[in-house]
Amino acid sequence: MTKTIYKFFLILIFSLSSIQSVLPYNKDDFKIGSDEAKVTVKVFSSLTCPHCASFHKNIFDKLKKEYIDLNKVKFEHRGFPLDMAALNAEKILRCSSSSTNKFEFLSEIYNKQNEWAVGSNLDKINSNLIKIGLKYNLTKSQMENCLTDNGIQDFILKERIEAQKKYKISSTPTIYINNKKYDGKHEFKNFKKQIDKLP
Repeated sequence: MTKTIYKFFLILIFSLSSIQSVLPYNKDDFKIGSDEAKVTVKVFSSLTCPHCASFHKNIFDKLKKEYIDLNKVKFEHRGFPLDMAALNAEKILRCSSSSTNKFEFLSEIYNKQNEWAVGSNLDKINSNLIKIGLKYNLTKSQMENCLTDNGIQDFILKERIEAQKKYKISSTPTIYINNKKYDGKHEFKNFKKQIDKLP
């Protein structure tokens, strides 16, 4: 087990007993689409996970155009970091103020996963993430503050712990469509079929 993974799990274990029940963030901070939509897609993902990047690249843009923008689907990104790099990427994502900006930034993080999520030096990974974030109306100072914000970290870890308890997540991405787990291929055609089956 690498030092960064070991450190991450120490943080997670400590958080089980230290996270408060009320935090200054909520799950609505990372959703896009109408609350009136009959279909809700929840994706539990770790931002360093190649399969999560593949799912997002293959499905999200088409889903947004054909369903989310037409108020047919509400999409929720749920952070489920598996290592320190993924946790820090989640922290920086929470710096964005608007849902549109968050999801554009999320897409870029997945598109450039092979560029920023490399090596064992966490400082270098953070620097790579900050370079990406500068393109999304964030300043270096804002992102550095988010990286050291215990409130953001606690919220992300609390969300992860709750998801583990409720959904028994064993791998990422774990995808739910209206609270039913999706185990199909990471292809839009197959994903679309599952959505179109719903009333």
